[in-house]
Amino acid sequence: MLFTRNAFIGIDPTAGRSPFTYAALDDERNLLALSDGELEDVLTFVGNFPAATVAVNAPSKVNAGLVRKRLEKQALTPHSLRGADLRVAEADLRGRGISVSATPSREETCAGWVQLGFALYKRLTKMGFKPHPHETAEHLWLETHPHACYTALLGQVPLPKPTLEGCLQRQIVLHDAGLRIKDPMNFFEEITRHRLRLGVMPMELIHHPAQLDALIAAYTAWVSAKRPHETMQLGAKEEGFIVLPVGELKEKY
Repeated sequence: MLFTRNAFIGIDPTAGRSPFTYAALDDERNLLALSDGELEDVLTFVGNFPAATVAVNAPSKVNAGLVRKRLEKQALTPHSLRGADLRVAEADLRGRGISVSATPSREETCAGWVQLGFALYKRLTKMGFKPHPHETAEHLWLETHPHACYTALLGQVPLPKPTLEGCLQRQIVLHDAGLRIKDPMNFFEEITRHRLRLGVMPMELIHHPAQLDALIAAYTAWVSAKRPHETMQLGAKEEGFIVLPVGELKEKY
């Protein structure tokens, strides 16, 4: 960590025992850190770098009612406005078949992990971080979404995240994207008849879901800085943008 100037950091707020999981890459996509901790732990780590791009797996703002206003202009019935309490970016992703949570219009009604994200953005801003993109700032933050990232990179909806096959699939995506992490295919080389009989699987070779989500966020931060033409953003200024590590999305997944 002390031998690199730039860091590309992914942070995943959760409702688990450790509220944040974070991953960091250097310019060559080497893994600098993969850990979890409290908000202060994350901020201390982020503050160690002269330059850093931080991608967060949480909404940066509540919804401003833009989707509802758009539907109201279409003269739809009140019944058809159900489910309109979400952001433009979320509506866009859902319309493409990418399932994402809706962000309410009031912070106090948001889920716990979303409120953790809001607290993180506020603290990053106090530390001098600017929203991506910014021409001169060396400390940037951006919002991303892990499920949308994996879907976009795979070209299809990934397997369920909590399952072994879902974790393997996501780790393959990361490894193929050039992250210097363990090759998930080594998992199969370590499986023997004897180990299967005992039920002893080489799980130490596979990252758990929160780590995989933090890693894809770190990769998105890296792409946004190194290959901005290979990224896209969805949303509106009033509600925040979701950045994805692809140049375009399919109409339907």
